[in-house]
Order: sequence, then C-alpha cells, then structure tokens
Amino acid sequence: MHEYDIALKSILRGCGGSVLAGIAGSPITQWHNVELPLVRGLRADLLGETEAGALIHIELQSSNDSEMVWRMLEYGAAIWRSFGSWPSQCVLYSGFEPLGMADKIRTPSLSYDCRMIDFREFDAEPLLSSPCLEDNIIAVLARLRDEREAVRRIPESIEASPPERRPSALQELMFPGGLRKLETVIEEETAKMPILNDIMDHDLFGPAIRRGRAEGERCVIEWLITERFGEVPVWARERLAGLSDPELKQMAIRLLKPCTLEELLG
Repeated sequence: MHEYDIALKSILRGCGGSVLAGIAGSPITQWHNVELPLVRGLRADLLGETEAGALIHIELQSSNDSEMVWRMLEYGAAIWRSFGSWPSQCVLYSGFEPLGMADKIRTPSLSYDCRMIDFREFDAEPLLSSPCLEDNIIAVLARLRDEREAVRRIPESIEASPPERRPSALQELMFPGGLRKLETVIEEETAKMPILNDIMDHDLFGPAIRRGRAEGERCVIEWLITERFGEVPVWARERLAGLSDPELKQMAIRLLKPCTLEELLG
C-alpha cells in the first residue's frame, strides 16, 4: 500500500483544506518533513502546524492494523522529542473494509487515546463542489451518494483544469479510485474526455505521437512512469524500447494499479 500512501499524501497536501482543516480544527499553514528520532527511523506521513503553532500528525492507513494505535504512540513520543510539543494525532483510514482498529491503549501505568477517522465520515458533496481539483479527486474516498455521478463529475473538473495538469490528475484519481474499487467506473467516465487533444499538444510526447502510434504510446508511458516513479533508469528505457504494441497496452493498464517499477516492467 506504499504507492497509495505516497499518492494520498500528495493529494491531501494540495487540498483546499476541507479534509485536513476539519481534522485539525484549524487551517494548516506549514508542513514539516522530518525523520523522527526513533531506532526504527519513523517518518510521519503528514505532520503539519496550524497558524497558532499547534502540531497535527496524521497517518494514512489503507488496511486495518492491530498495532496501529501503538505505532501512533511511538510517533507521538518521537514528535515530542523533536519539537517539544505533543501533537494532535489521528489515523485517516481509506480502506475498503470497515474501520476496525483500536483507538486507545489502557494498561495499569499508561492511558493513551488516538482518533481513528474513516474517510467515509466525510460527505463527498462539499469536496466535489470545491474549486480545488485535489478536493475533487479525494472525494471518491468520502461518503458518496451516487458513485457513478460522483465519478462523472471528477473528470469534468480535470478537463476544466490547465492542460498541463490533466494527465497527472487523471493518474492521481486512479489511486483513491482503486481503494474504493471504482477503477472500471473511472475508466469508463474518463474515456469520454477529449484528453487525447491535451496529449497531442504536449511538448514532450505530442510530436512522438504524430511520428507513429507505437512510438507515441511508448513516449506517453515513459512520461507517466517518470511522473510516478521519478527518473526512468537505463534498464527500464531498454525494456520499454523492446515492447510490442500489445505489451504497451498491458503496461498502460498496469500503470493504473499499485505496483513497483520492477513489477510494472517485469
């Protein structure tokens, strides 16, 4: 689920504040990105600070983990050691199964509580209506009144965004969509978007598409891989160069699902 965590952190940091400000009780004005001082080298998913200086720590979880409440206690202690202040903490759960994690620890010498928030506690409508594209994308994790209607509205928002933003936004939508098992619905709705025009106008792979279908598909996939994994290593470029048209199509499908670069090109 590491890929989901990375995608959700990126989307949530770009949100207009509807979700995280609601959790923190105040807009978050600053994000901290620090390696926490524990033997295991914990790194907090989201560690923010409000205008009043209060710390808010959020961990993203896409599956139930019986040890999560203990991990949150460890995170809290590490943050206190780094900042001299105990954060307001919560686990933001985005899994498909019902939330089933303990939210407290009780021992003869210790009492600890941690908020466990299921993303479905948020109403999707304010997120879908937000002018912020990241809010629209993350809405698929919230409580949807009509899944098909909600998914239809998000591609419309993507289409209304700047052309250079649309390809990456479409890719971002697949991550939370996958957590809600909405891949097929998303694929059907996004297929109605005139996204090909954006691709054709793109400085990087538009000319390649015009030179030939296979070369264009390979260029698009390489760009998407770069967006998702960073700079494409030499061995991966060589592997891409040797793929047939059917293999390229299969790779494009695999790109819509969680995987490592090795799994993608395996």
